Amino acid sequence: MTETQSNNSLTYSEGAKLPSTAPSWAIAASERLKKRREEGYKSSCNPPPNVKKVLLHSCCAPCSGAMVEEMCSSDKLDQVVVFFYNPNIHPRQEYDIRKEENKRFCEKLGIEFVDCDYDPENWYSRMKGMEFDPERGRRCTECFDMRMERCALYAHENGFDAIATTNATSRWKDANQVDDSGYRAAARYEGLQYWCQNWQSDEMTLRKYEISANERFYKQEYCGCSYSLRDSNDWRKANMIPKIKIGGDTAGLGDRYFSDPLVDAAEESQDVVDEFFSQANEIAETAGNDVMKRKEALKVYKDRRKTEKTDGVVSGLNNW
Repeated sequence: MTETQSNNSLTYSEGAKLPSTAPSWAIAASERLKKRREEGYKSSCNPPPNVKKVLLHSCCAPCSGAMVEEMCSSDKLDQVVVFFYNPNIHPRQEYDIRKEENKRFCEKLGIEFVDCDYDPENWYSRMKGMEFDPERGRRCTECFDMRMERCALYAHENGFDAIATTNATSRWKDANQVDDSGYRAAARYEGLQYWCQNWQSDEMTLRKYEISANERFYKQEYCGCSYSLRDSNDWRKANMIPKIKIGGDTAGLGDRYFSDPLVDAAEESQDVVDEFFSQANEIAETAGNDVMKRKEALKVYKDRRKTEKTDGVVSGLNNW
């Protein structure tokens, strides 16, 4: 790493101490992290062969924290640059919130931040005909492809050895879908590699939320695009859950900022994620792009789910 990056990359506190009632996966992950800190926190990431310069596409600061830490603490890399290209994010207010927070985080760590164009018109043009596809469907593949293609082009033009993306850290994303887009984009240019690794391990997930809580990152309530916003609000309405709020200090549901690693991680548990996508796919298969049929299909969830914040699935919907 460069001198600036290596000096500033590991400035996080250990985060909240785990209570005795913490789930076993979190306790085990915490112990592994503690041991690594005692040993000087040697990075566990394993870049592809001959990779020294990495261009990391970042979707948001919360998804970047642990991944950036792993890369910047690696003695196998010379440079990590964060690349922000996310024309899918809607509305502009939400886009600016996520971008500016990401930029501040990189400035704090002394990491170069590349602010790419916000061109939603091109994004909508590419997504035409897929407006009612479910999350993780064809539209998401096209969205990942579009962002990774731009990342790969910049990497090729600026002498990077590999590209990677923070989309791969979120359990709300299909890691195989994300990685396939990365591989396709990198394959366009001779000598450019896509860095594929399991960024969704228990250790990485806990560390991501420790960093997010320590930095008090903004907790976004939906993936980012206008279709995700629409579908999430439709689902919330059917479940009698408050609408998503953009910006401000109050979220539509739950906390606006990350504050407790265990609570935040629970909102991204595999059970929460699986149930949400199961219902989303059910609606898509039942109604397709027929708006009236979609509204009718959503009614089935009205009595299935409680509205209390303590409900794991409901409260989990404000943490993407």
